[in-house]
Amino acid sequence: MASPLKITFLGGLGEIGRNCAAFEYEDQILLLDCGLMFPDHDMLGVDIVLPDFSWVHERADKIVGCVLTHGHEDHVGALSYLLPDVSFPLYGTEVTLGLAYPRIEENGLLGRTEFNEVRDGETHQIGPFSCQFFAMTHSVPQAVATAITTGQGTVLHSGDFKIDLTPVDGRLSDLSGIGAIATDPGIRLLLADSTNAGSAGYSVSETEVGKVLYDLMHRYRGRRIVTACFASHIHRVQQIADAAIEYDRKVATLGRSMKRNVAMGREMGVLHIPDDALIDIEEIDKYDPGEVIVISTGSQGEAMSALTLMATRESRWLNVGEEDVVILSSHPIPGNEHAVNKVIDKLTRQGVEVVHSGIEDVHATGHAKREELKLLQSLTHADWFVPVHGEYTHMVHHAKIAEQMGTPADRILVCEDGDTLVLDDDGLTRGDRVSAEYIYVDGKTVGEIGTSVLRDRQVLGEEGVVTIVMMVDLDRREIVSGPELITRGWVQEVESTDLLAEGAKRAAKAVNDSLSGGGNADQVGKAARKAVGSFVNQRTRRRPMIVPVVLEA
Repeated sequence: MASPLKITFLGGLGEIGRNCAAFEYEDQILLLDCGLMFPDHDMLGVDIVLPDFSWVHERADKIVGCVLTHGHEDHVGALSYLLPDVSFPLYGTEVTLGLAYPRIEENGLLGRTEFNEVRDGETHQIGPFSCQFFAMTHSVPQAVATAITTGQGTVLHSGDFKIDLTPVDGRLSDLSGIGAIATDPGIRLLLADSTNAGSAGYSVSETEVGKVLYDLMHRYRGRRIVTACFASHIHRVQQIADAAIEYDRKVATLGRSMKRNVAMGREMGVLHIPDDALIDIEEIDKYDPGEVIVISTGSQGEAMSALTLMATRESRWLNVGEEDVVILSSHPIPGNEHAVNKVIDKLTRQGVEVVHSGIEDVHATGHAKREELKLLQSLTHADWFVPVHGEYTHMVHHAKIAEQMGTPADRILVCEDGDTLVLDDDGLTRGDRVSAEYIYVDGKTVGEIGTSVLRDRQVLGEEGVVTIVMMVDLDRREIVSGPELITRGWVQEVESTDLLAEGAKRAAKAVNDSLSGGGNADQVGKAARKAVGSFVNQRTRRRPMIVPVVLEA
């Protein structure tokens, strides 16, 4: 009887991002991906969101490695936050490791890991886990699906993928390889990307975007063009460059990650831009507008990105105006829609013509749609199925697809972050749950910002704050000075003198009552807060934060 295989989901289920799963077999653990999530609009002041790694910290000596399915931040971006506490080797393709490397290096963590390059079709033994890697097409080069084999058979993890039959680099998804292991030894459990499970049909090939880009280069001849896309989308960068060069434009990159990734892609041979076609952004003014194209970061409206700085006229390198065209060759990540729309609006106010995916087909998804997911289901014939990577609705849609394709409903499990599955000789069952809370990063602060702090920030942002300042003599049981109401974000002090004065009277009465009853400084403050809070709500139907400040004479 073989030992059971446990799979614990630390992130990536019921959300877009934080992708991280742990495979535990014979008291050793293999991590699969280690990603971050970008904050929602209501996570005020939060820079990024991490998985809760406390479960991993408690088992640090059992970690034998981490397999990286591809190089997007939501799959590799949390490594620099885990490696300081847990040391382990990384396994990934050349491009994947290349994209993960800079953050690890910047944080001085190269000594905490080692980089093990894997190639399509190879099998690597990582502790008790035999891992075979299969080429998959996605919106970043060299993404892989991973077959993890133990004494409990083979678990196939699709990674993020689409089935692109005409990829830019000619690297097709290895469906025949996956079909071969589905036949022998067979796949006991399939874990597959659910992001587009609610979208009908097939995803559009990346090469179709290239055709649109060529058309746009023709349409806007004589005008300067700025394109924005993910710095990791090397295939998109290739197509932008190809279209630009065809129309005799020089290519300049803008944004540190774009410049770095273009250099990396050219060095690895996955990005082909001739030396004489590239110019430094500092040289852009030497050329007529129709002779250049700028490939920029900032497609998601990030606050300090190159495109946002252009939109706010703060760019060090580029001032855009009526003669410029900006092409947003991307689609907003869920939660980023507002930020992207603000950038578009600011650019438009400057007279810039903005082209985005709602106007032209300048973006193609990197995730499989329903018909492609059906193909994977029919190819793998897995005994059990668990949808992963996507919001809960996406995973439920994927579960229904699997059932339509013949997987019995009682062999499909829809899980959430923190769930543990146990695969043993009898099948797949649910195990104990673990902590999978959001860990917020605010500047250099990690994990000290909780939901209560976010609630306070939301109240401050939406309702404002009222501070009650007073000095009391507890020995004499009397008010020495105040109370005075000071407000920010509730009402205009100059225009609401009477309202603030009445609130101060209410506070004074409550404070005197508390002092007469023998109240201490804390009790006096609570009494003032309750009285002012009731008054504020009664008069304005608002609930600002009430902060009493009690000074003792």
